[in-house]
Amino acid sequence: MSNATFITEFVLLGFSELHEVDLGLYIPLLLMYLLSLIGHFLIIIVVSMEPKLHTPMYFFLLNFSLAEISSTTSEIPKMLVNSFSGKNTICFACCMAQGFMVFTMGAVEFITLTVMSFDRYVAICKPLQYQTIMTSGLCLKLSLLAWIGGFGLVFPQSVVVWTYPYCGRNLIDHFFCDVGPVLQLACGDTTVIEFVGLIYGAAIMWGSFGFSLISYVCIIFTIIQIPSATGRSKAFFTCASHLTVVSIFYMVLMFMYLRPSTHGYGQLNKILSLFHASFIPTLNPFIYTIRNSDFKTALWKAITKMKMRS
Repeated sequence: MSNATFITEFVLLGFSELHEVDLGLYIPLLLMYLLSLIGHFLIIIVVSMEPKLHTPMYFFLLNFSLAEISSTTSEIPKMLVNSFSGKNTICFACCMAQGFMVFTMGAVEFITLTVMSFDRYVAICKPLQYQTIMTSGLCLKLSLLAWIGGFGLVFPQSVVVWTYPYCGRNLIDHFFCDVGPVLQLACGDTTVIEFVGLIYGAAIMWGSFGFSLISYVCIIFTIIQIPSATGRSKAFFTCASHLTVVSIFYMVLMFMYLRPSTHGYGQLNKILSLFHASFIPTLNPFIYTIRNSDFKTALWKAITKMKMRS
């Protein structure tokens, strides 16, 4: 090791095999990224401006939007810059920071989705106790739990990944610094850290998804008992759309990371990562707001205010 040349930068291969269709691939990605930013920033701005939306549900949705913006901005812009500039390198520190940000925001999203499902459970299944349970103090604590918990879960593992020696090859077969492809370049045995990462991932993903699923099952049983057919239909479709997005979000990440090894799945993982980083963040703002009359009313109110000021 004393004679080894240590890596100071990595090369992100991305979708090098699709080089001839780069423009056709990356322009839609740019549009989806911009649409995602617009959607999430609208949520943040409208919720902040409209007092009627200062409720637990929208408070957690605002936090989720912040995490989504941070996660996608850590991945997509660098990928697009690399594509259009033809320079695919990323410095060692930038690579480690990118991976840390992506996985930290992912953990924050997991916990926030769980908290959102709990909020919906209390609102639908225990409506008379909602105000006493979901107090502003509890909401703040649950939000801090998501952010501090996400950081605390990822940071210790990231430190271990940072301290590994990297020498020899510097080609990462991905469009961002995913932990699996990065560890393949380490000059050392990564079995322990891969196993620990698998345990951590299984605990947070399955724990979060299991809790969310239980909440939605309880919600569905409660919805079935609603006497009004109109109210039952509205509540069911809203719940079903939320559950669909949550399920897609979890299933994609579980398939990508809850395997003993990612070797041999490089191309599939890249496609799923791209789907998770581009399409799902674009879809989420519409799912959580398009069927909500309160949000649409607040949006038009905010637009009217801005027009009057201009």
